[in-house]
Amino acid sequence: MVIKVYIASSSGSTAIKKQQQDVLGFLEANKIEFEEKDIAANEENRKWMRENVPEDSRPASGNPLPPRLFNDSRYLGDYEAFFEARENNAVYAFLGLTAPPGSKVGVSISHSKP
Repeated sequence: MVIKVYIASSSGSTAIKKQQQDVLGFLEANKIEFEEKDIAANEENRKWMRENVPEDSRPASGNPLPPRLFNDSRYLGDYEAFFEARENNAVYAFLGLTAPPGSKVGVSISHSKP
């Protein structure tokens, strides 16, 4: 399973740049392996992303904008979905990954008796 983050290296939107940096920075800080796919520099990446964002996740007009996250070819969501998962300490579940031992989302309370 590979997390793929579709970004635009030459976006004119500061909001998109900030969202992309936020997603990539979080993944790097948490040592979550991912592939960065640039839709601005690679027409194949742009075409693939646009074709694989589900109809109900597309904007009312225009094309889906980055950042968009996939687990292999399974669509995970956009920045808002990622941000919500992060706020709820559910990023690993959102990404379809197993949380590493000791992570906030991997901690469970044990009530075993000695």
